[in-house]
Amino acid sequence: MFHSLRDEWEIYFAGSGREALELMEREPIDVVVSDMCMPGMSGAELLSEVMRKYPKTVRIILSGYSSPKTIMDLVGVTHQYLSKPCDAEALKRAVHRAFLVRNMLANEDLKKLLSQLDKIPSLPSLYYELVDELNSPSASIQRIGEIVSKDVAMTAKILQLVNSAFFGLVRHVSSPAQAVALLGLDTVKALVLSIKVFSQFDERKVKAFSIDKLWDHSIAVGSFARVIAKSEGMERQAVDDSFMAGLLHDVGKLVLADNLTGQYAEVLNRARERRLPPYELERRVFGATHAEVGAYLLGLWGLPDSIVEAVSFHHRPRKAIARAFSALTSVHVADVLASQMFHPSTDGCLPEFDSEYISALGLSDRLPIWEKNCRQIAGEDVDEQKDSLRR
Repeated sequence: MFHSLRDEWEIYFAGSGREALELMEREPIDVVVSDMCMPGMSGAELLSEVMRKYPKTVRIILSGYSSPKTIMDLVGVTHQYLSKPCDAEALKRAVHRAFLVRNMLANEDLKKLLSQLDKIPSLPSLYYELVDELNSPSASIQRIGEIVSKDVAMTAKILQLVNSAFFGLVRHVSSPAQAVALLGLDTVKALVLSIKVFSQFDERKVKAFSIDKLWDHSIAVGSFARVIAKSEGMERQAVDDSFMAGLLHDVGKLVLADNLTGQYAEVLNRARERRLPPYELERRVFGATHAEVGAYLLGLWGLPDSIVEAVSFHHRPRKAIARAFSALTSVHVADVLASQMFHPSTDGCLPEFDSEYISALGLSDRLPIWEKNCRQIAGEDVDEQKDSLRR
């Protein structure tokens, strides 16, 4: 599979987990691709050792087994999970993206920050199982609904959100299978990932940090970003990417709050006192913002480039290379509009539009239209909408 890339990558092969660890003692390795079933040491055991000894190495597993126990063994030690038989191009793309993630760490301050983290949130096992089913030739809406139903809290949350005004459905949705059929597989996948990521966080760690308010804001941003992308006639995949990027645009805040608790609490307190955006103080304290940390995490998980870019630059889109309407545009505008409408108290001050970026795209005249569309799905009474989401 990798023969054509021998001039681009240095590729090593090991016959067992022990042999791989011995190799890594001699050679600096950026990415490890491991089979799950090996003699002497399983893939999960190997990647656990790699995570402990070489935390900056990207860890990818290949497995032909998707039992709940196998998936649980992999959660926490694996950045990406690829099902066997694996398409050659899919494997090449996964490794290539791993190198792109490595390049995101060119900033020495960001490297220093990430090296301090005790742990990075794991890709939820339910998401693994869902993706596995979606990739199956016999994937069915009924089966996906059954997977979501395994988690009672997940089922309740998805049905609560699906029946809110943000999704604009004219009928009441009462089952996960019904939600999948009406919303589409990609939207449900995005909800599963975001809900599980948020539910991993213990908000008692940082008193100044409200997970409920962050979740409400993220749902609003995801919904608004989807509406904005639709209004610009974007293809379905770009609309779905905008939605997922909006849901996850602030995931870096969870990473910072969970791993650098004391420092992050101080950042939030100082942001309120000085009426400054927290991301400005994050850069001063950590050398990086929650946006960059979140983008790094999503890049490790193998999410699409458009989502990683949108998360990385959602406060300052002018710094991105792309100069065309994209998920980044949708999320940036949605973030500002959601903040203006819902006035979250956790952020010290409201974010502002990057006028230079929007003007450069020739989209300044679209802002009033986007705002009108977003206000329509939020409902006339914004406070009432927020309360209903929390219930």
